[in-house]
Amino acid sequence: MSLTQTPGKATPPGEDGAPPRGESHARGWRGLGWGFLVKLALMAIVNAFGLMVIVSAWRVESWFILVAMIVILVAADVVYFWKRALPMKYLLPGLIFLFTFQIFIFGYTAYIAFTNYGTGHAGTQEQAVQATLIQGERRVDGSPTYPLTVVERGLGELGFAINDDGTIYVGSELEPLAEAGTMGAGAPTEVPGWSIVDRSRLLSDQELQQTVIDLRVPVSSDPNDGSLRTRDGSSGAIYESTLVWDADAQTITDTTTGTVYHATDDGSFVADDGSSLPTGWSVNVGFDNFVKLFTDPKLFEPLLLVAGWTFAFALLSVIVPFGLGLLFALVFNDPRVRGRKALRTLFILPYAFPVFLSALVFRGMFNAEFGVVNDLFFFGANINWLGDPWLARFAVLWVNVWLSFPYWFLVCTGALQAIPTDALEAAEIDGAGRMRRFWSIIFPLLLVSTAPLAIASFAVGFNNFTVIYLFNGGGPAIPGAPYALGYTDILISAIYDISGVSGGVADFGLASALAILVFVVVGIIAAISFRQTRRLEEFQ
Repeated sequence: MSLTQTPGKATPPGEDGAPPRGESHARGWRGLGWGFLVKLALMAIVNAFGLMVIVSAWRVESWFILVAMIVILVAADVVYFWKRALPMKYLLPGLIFLFTFQIFIFGYTAYIAFTNYGTGHAGTQEQAVQATLIQGERRVDGSPTYPLTVVERGLGELGFAINDDGTIYVGSELEPLAEAGTMGAGAPTEVPGWSIVDRSRLLSDQELQQTVIDLRVPVSSDPNDGSLRTRDGSSGAIYESTLVWDADAQTITDTTTGTVYHATDDGSFVADDGSSLPTGWSVNVGFDNFVKLFTDPKLFEPLLLVAGWTFAFALLSVIVPFGLGLLFALVFNDPRVRGRKALRTLFILPYAFPVFLSALVFRGMFNAEFGVVNDLFFFGANINWLGDPWLARFAVLWVNVWLSFPYWFLVCTGALQAIPTDALEAAEIDGAGRMRRFWSIIFPLLLVSTAPLAIASFAVGFNNFTVIYLFNGGGPAIPGAPYALGYTDILISAIYDISGVSGGVADFGLASALAILVFVVVGIIAAISFRQTRRLEEFQ
């Protein structure tokens, strides 16, 4: 008999710590609860999405994204299915977003800054060779016409399937033609691993038609063997290029002229006479982009104008709105002003107005021909606000002041109301006048709470792309500038112009190098400013 049992009384099932037989599984399932099932479903979705990204990264050979996604998935599964990792359940999502949207973006920008990535240098050498050979393609004389079917698989990957004397061949832009079975005469009607694109869909979708016409499926892994193309979506032929690629010699030869283009270290194909092919590839260029910013006179001089205006615009965008907001805050903080609440509401209306819409409205108002500014305030004079460099700078600064002074009006109003009245009353008793009280008590105490906000506003003004771009696109243009740089451009809009997103030649490497410099400058200014604001704490 066990010492824990009462004589003559049987031990009830389960009192020894083990669940009764027949009930252990039921209790186990009940113990999971709806919360666990919901978590299981959510993690299943997360893993499915992660696996999709991993497969896509593997197909395009993006190894960094593949490894990063594997690490994130493993970390998520361990954290959310391990009871001891409770703190990480709350920290992990924030860390993932921090890495994805901050660290990764900055790191990738820094990587691009050391390359020649841009127009004509946007891929690998293999992709550059393929693009170059495609540009010189001609249909092979006497080549047969094959019955063709447009096929599709995965996430919209298109391909061609042809019937070559009873043998089916199928391929896509990334995969050369490969044997996929046999059939009788006619276009393929069934291709393993692919779905047939319906003919009616092809005829009704113009975008799909253009995609099919532009599609080129390599005949083999050797780009010199040509590619399969179609003009009608039902028949195909082999096209070969007049250019020949020699991988061993790293040359492309134009068979029509005999010109030989050699691959260079800067990612271009250049002939002996100095001519080059339009398509190159991305390579590491070291600090060349940073050196170019300071040594190329055609680029350095316009950028120097842009940089000077950037600092002036950022400083004035803080000083002027701050002074204006403080002035109105002092006026409407006086209890003798009637209707203060209604007037304060009117003054903050510009702050509630969408920035992009305000910039567009002011753009029309400053128009030289029919703008209301000239008509109402200058008696219809033809003042070219947007065409003159200094007038354009004044106009864009005016727009930014109108948009930002209500913010400082609100901030200064709150700061003034937080100042202890006993200090002001004591100063008044001691004989201090209004100006003395303002400069010795009100303003120093005001700076304690507003100085950090002013630093943040400087950073915002330094990178205020919206107002500059929408108001006048950074114009008027600077004569002789190698990119579309203007007199009212600031560095962030200059980066946008150099990147070529809005059109023209794109130089992402140079734009990224300039972006890194802007980040460093703003960071240094912010660090110094925040350090100086600590001295204001002695006024508290």
